[in-house]
Amino acid sequence: MCFPGSLVRPPEGVYREVRSAVRTGPERLQAGPSTRAWRSPLSLVGTEDALLQQLADSMLKEDCASELKVHLARSLPLPSNVNRPRIDLIVFVVNLHSKYSLRNVEESLHHVDATFFLGKVGFLITGAGREGHCSIHWNTVVRLARTYRSPLLFCDLEVEGFRATVAQRLVRMLQICAGHVPGVSALNLLSLLRSSENPALEDV
Repeated sequence: MCFPGSLVRPPEGVYREVRSAVRTGPERLQAGPSTRAWRSPLSLVGTEDALLQQLADSMLKEDCASELKVHLARSLPLPSNVNRPRIDLIVFVVNLHSKYSLRNVEESLHHVDATFFLGKVGFLITGAGREGHCSIHWNTVVRLARTYRSPLLFCDLEVEGFRATVAQRLVRMLQICAGHVPGVSALNLLSLLRSSENPALEDV
């Protein structure tokens, strides 16, 4: 199934923050516990600045026991900040209407520490509506997610209802990765790998 999407490319170096976003350094990102109790930093990485902003806004509307903080980043590495806490979850967003979007994600993956691929990385496909308008086949991103053993979500970020649903799932993933769900760890996300459907986060 495909759906139309749009690509909004901000100028080079654009970095947007949502609700006191936490920054990471230009070195490889490393996984680990947050430096403040109940803080859950998440980074959304992709070239679709406007769509990522809308997704972040939807996430911030969700009820969350932890202090939810969201980065919007066009690519990795991010600007350095010595006071940053560690990131709990990174979600790479690929727009199937743009080969540049995929290439940007592939290049950004090189800046992520290997420990993050133990359940703290996810991929999100958007912009896949009409197959004839897609520059990338969704299977390409499926293979990428399998290579990095990371969960994969499908969503038309331009549709508010779909965006709200994936926002709920990302908040759930973030709570798990941050250690806020008793008895469940980020490693459990590895069992959510699916080839043709969204992970059922309510099952973990």
